[in-house]
Amino acid sequence: MQPIIELRNVWKIYQLGEVAVPAVKDVSLKIHKGEYVVILGPSGSGKSTMMNLVGALDVPSKGEILLDGKDIGKMTESELAQLRGKKIGFVFQQFNLIPSLNATQNVELPMMFYGAPPGHRFERAQMLLTQVGLSHRLTHLPTKLSGGEQQRVAIARALSNDPEVILADEPTGNLDSVTGLHIMEMLDKLHKQGKTIIMVTHDIEKVKHAERVIELKDGKILKDRRIRE
Repeated sequence: MQPIIELRNVWKIYQLGEVAVPAVKDVSLKIHKGEYVVILGPSGSGKSTMMNLVGALDVPSKGEILLDGKDIGKMTESELAQLRGKKIGFVFQQFNLIPSLNATQNVELPMMFYGAPPGHRFERAQMLLTQVGLSHRLTHLPTKLSGGEQQRVAIARALSNDPEVILADEPTGNLDSVTGLHIMEMLDKLHKQGKTIIMVTHDIEKVKHAERVIELKDGKILKDRRIRE
């Protein structure tokens, strides 16, 4: 079975003045449809760079990244944005909501880029917000929402184009423990519904939610192990 995301001998090297700094070093991995993968590592391990590469937000310095079998290094930015937008929904630690748009409008935004009719966008956004427990917050601006509510909006937004993959970067990092647990329960539920979940985190407690853990250290994969089927 063809993986959704595949990295082949991938390096990411940043040039700081005259010094070349490798953030990711010769990484190869495959992620298949329906997996729940945690990419685990401490600060400085290369997690953020790995997230950008796995999510096709960045291209490698060396090696190949295939998204749905297509080499992202050979695609135009427009082609890549189209493919990425249909395949991957992103959930970030900082929520990254547009402050001038209300909850419904924030969820509608990714659908606008794919030409979805206004009526469809509006109905789907409200349906997704209701699914994440925010039917009473549809017209609220982000500043009027709690951190947990903002992250729920972000999850609804990530689901707007019905992607196969949800890529979550420290999704509970700015939340209290109880709210964070609710967000993890939502991700678990999405996985049971068939979504591929990739979570990038430093928190070893998150491992218990996953089927597979990829441990990073100094830009390399230290371990890649399956915890459960």
